[in-house]
Amino acid sequence: MKKIYSIILFILLLAPLRADNVIDQVIWVVGDEPILLSEVEEERLRAQYEGQQIPGDPYCVIPEQMAIQKLYLHQAELDSIEVNESTVSHQVDMRINYYISQIGSREKMEEYFRKTSSEIREELMEAVRNQMIIQQLQSKLTSHIKPTPAEVRRFYRSLPQDSIPVVAAHVEVQILSLEPPVPREELDRIKARLRDYTERVNSGTADFAMLARLYSEDTESAKRGGELGFVGKGQLVEAFADVAFNLTDPKKVSRIVETEYGYHIIQLIERKGERINCRHILLRPRVSADDKIKAINHLDTIAKLIRQDSLLFEQAVALYSQDKQTALNGGLMMNPATGSSRFEYQDLPPEIAKQIYTMQAGDISEPFMMMDPTKNKEVCCIVRLKTKQDVHKANLTDDFQVIRAMLEEKLSSEFLDNWIRRKQKETYIQISTGWQGCDFQYPGWLHE
Repeated sequence: MKKIYSIILFILLLAPLRADNVIDQVIWVVGDEPILLSEVEEERLRAQYEGQQIPGDPYCVIPEQMAIQKLYLHQAELDSIEVNESTVSHQVDMRINYYISQIGSREKMEEYFRKTSSEIREELMEAVRNQMIIQQLQSKLTSHIKPTPAEVRRFYRSLPQDSIPVVAAHVEVQILSLEPPVPREELDRIKARLRDYTERVNSGTADFAMLARLYSEDTESAKRGGELGFVGKGQLVEAFADVAFNLTDPKKVSRIVETEYGYHIIQLIERKGERINCRHILLRPRVSADDKIKAINHLDTIAKLIRQDSLLFEQAVALYSQDKQTALNGGLMMNPATGSSRFEYQDLPPEIAKQIYTMQAGDISEPFMMMDPTKNKEVCCIVRLKTKQDVHKANLTDDFQVIRAMLEEKLSSEFLDNWIRRKQKETYIQISTGWQGCDFQYPGWLHE
């Protein structure tokens, strides 16, 4: 299997890897798939580079991990499990763009990994594809594991007291946010700057990438000259995508595009089928102090009506909130990491966490300004603390879903362990002499 973090060519290593100092050899065979010594060494170097701790002898642990992966991939092939290639490609693009942003340029990335961009991409495609296939197979294999409420209760009662998990303090929060209005003069100023950039690029007196580095307020893409990397139309905001995907001449600059993030101009770099790579420059209008004060005063009036029971928070959200993500849900915030409405304090935007820390369930905050993390713009908010749960040991009343997830994870892990042990008995496995004396996690690799 190709690995994605090959930093040093194996043949340049000075120290012997094993007593016989063989440059490369087949050390395991699983089914008809070999595991090479060079692959193990590349994985060891990758883990070392990333600071990962390998639990034991890497020349025992790593080949076993690779063998387990091959068992899963073989079964996935039998089950005709496939993954969405556009999703794989999107994940790879994100990783490559991350590498470029960290290293400085595509050329430096190639120099760093000692591979061409196409080779890096090919290896990433295989690694990401395999990872997604295995995850999909594991989900399929364990899809029948659905503990009943009675089983969850029995599981909880069987847990020793010192094994009952401690549930961190968590809250549910509703939010109502307003974007202070931007004066016409400020919008005109922003558009005039973007028109100036467009004229300079179209006339050949300025380079789009350089202008993006100097002036774009999308700080991450600005590091790359405004480059976004290859994306599909569905990955972009609709207004931006409609203009970007209609560009045909890489030498020309788009019209000014307004999105929820601000105002953009776009330049096409390359098109590959249904995906494009483009650059953009983003400018955000500035809101005056007076307009912020007006928004705060407006929210203060709304908060007083809610506290006086003249208006429900949910009604106020429906009438006034400009937060599209929560406006149709009574303002209830959803945790993107878990998909639930429960947040630990550190998972909330810091401005919100600061407001609710001393609040009680049902309290309404004073109006405050914060940076909207989804739009990277300043908004004016009030929040309501819907529920609050302090640190406690899990119990069936408050944490049924937490306990259910624990049981599902336990049963799934046991099922997959047994599945691997069965597959060991059904699969041809050969381990070279000198590689058999390991304390394997699954001893069944060595057939009698």
